Amino acid sequence: MRTRIYNARILTMTEGNKIINGEIRICGSRIQYVGEEKKDDTVWDREIDAGGNLIMPGFKNAHTHSAMTFLRSYADDLPLLDWLNKQVFPMEAKLTKEHIYDLSKLAVMEYLTSGITANFDMYLTPETIAEASVDCGFRTVMAGGVNDFSQSVEELEGWYQTYNQYHELISFQLGFHAEYTTGRKILERISALSHKYHAPVFAHNSESRQEVAQCMERTGMTPTAYMNELGLFDYGGGGYHCVHMTEEDLQIFADKKLSVITNPGSNTKLASGIAPVQAMLDKGINIGIGTDGPASNNCLDMFREMFLVTGLAKLKEDDASAVDADKVLYMATVGGARAMGLTDCDVLGEGKLADLIMINLRRPNMQPLNNLTKNIVYSGSKENVALTMVNGKILYENGEFHIGVRPEEVYEKANRIISSFTL
Repeated sequence: MRTRIYNARILTMTEGNKIINGEIRICGSRIQYVGEEKKDDTVWDREIDAGGNLIMPGFKNAHTHSAMTFLRSYADDLPLLDWLNKQVFPMEAKLTKEHIYDLSKLAVMEYLTSGITANFDMYLTPETIAEASVDCGFRTVMAGGVNDFSQSVEELEGWYQTYNQYHELISFQLGFHAEYTTGRKILERISALSHKYHAPVFAHNSESRQEVAQCMERTGMTPTAYMNELGLFDYGGGGYHCVHMTEEDLQIFADKKLSVITNPGSNTKLASGIAPVQAMLDKGINIGIGTDGPASNNCLDMFREMFLVTGLAKLKEDDASAVDADKVLYMATVGGARAMGLTDCDVLGEGKLADLIMINLRRPNMQPLNNLTKNIVYSGSKENVALTMVNGKILYENGEFHIGVRPEEVYEKANRIISSFTL
């Protein structure tokens, strides 16, 4: 497929937030050209007049549990541990691989409406998660969720070997659920895997005060310091949430070049706290943004997450200049891509993968055009996503999905699954 998008404003993210006027050309899955409009004899399968709208890299949702769509608005307004132990875990025990396949598709649809072109998914059955993403044409990085109760180190290694050679849209990172759910012997074995493959490791980290306090009681260290002592970060990786971090924790992240994936929507809803994002930026730590799962957020919306990242940081710092919107836009695109190992689709440039979105500027919330990038973070919404392209294919355009399945079929299956669980 050869596609040309012209008459566009283009934010490549290669030179800060500089916007150029011109066109972008895509051949197959790759960007062939970005720059001023030019005339030649090229024959295109499709030419799209952007009408002055903005083309930019797609957002990277860097922490998700996609198939938890079945618990959206089911287990709400509860303390974190009650939410997990009394609602989430018992319901998850009823899931089959086939359920996770169908429920993941529902999440993919929501990602596309929010301009998200890739997600970093940690859930129960990588085989059906990968299958769902490939069938939809969506890009997914998976992370292991090993703990004392499910998955195993042997499975983790098998998945690492399999899904890094499975399909161009799929990759896999080593990971485990969290320190508080995973015993030392398992963590030591995961560390050994990391050293064997020189691979990064990811996990939930310091999400709640209680989690940190319990780790201190067990080990005499914070979760970050404990995991670092076990060698889990010797080849990079990072942590999801990272809300309650000490100065030592932040320095470990900086020294080891780890990534923080901040999840402000979920942390707000579960009253987990506000991550020290400004302190992380001051130390040069790479930051990505994630929605977390649709049971704890409950909305898979990158626009809402971006606003919360900067808004909550301003409150935490008591400083309206904290965590500038342009830095947040970087987190939602390039920062997330770096954390996920997606360095081939982080920015728009010749030879890069064509994972991009079109933002409709001809909506009231985008006018006037004083500062487009700040408009996206402070006033943007899903209604502005006119087109989402992954790997050179348009999967969502003007409210229509092109993922090989009718939306009504996906909705029906999701409702049937949760209804069967609650009878």
